[in-house]
Amino acid sequence: MRPRSSLLSLLLVVATVAAGLVLRFAPLGLPPAVVKYGGSALWALMLYWVVSTLQPWWHLRSLILITGLLATAVEFFKLVHTPALDTFRLTLPGILLLGRVFSAGDIAAYWLAILLGAFIDQRLRPMANR
Repeated sequence: MRPRSSLLSLLLVVATVAAGLVLRFAPLGLPPAVVKYGGSALWALMLYWVVSTLQPWWHLRSLILITGLLATAVEFFKLVHTPALDTFRLTLPGILLLGRVFSAGDIAAYWLAILLGAFIDQRLRPMANR
């Protein structure tokens, strides 16, 4: 596969971040589970867009695996507590980047979102034979 255009990659990241912020912070009246796991899924999708932009020639399976492992590692990192880290986790950047509480359900949401991202990505990228 060929890389996506830089503009398309930027649009995917920005749109995913915007959707995640709206889902998490706008009073949409959605059930708490939709907000929590939807936000987690959009975070992982954003991570997929970033990784696949930085490594555009990697095979989709490699992108899925690396992104999934990164997202899972960040989730397990929530089990690490230091005063400085816990203070950072109380800030908006800390909440958005690291989160605060470990959740196995988040890991499932991450992997599903990453698989969906790869599926979409496969259709967005120009084929090498064209």
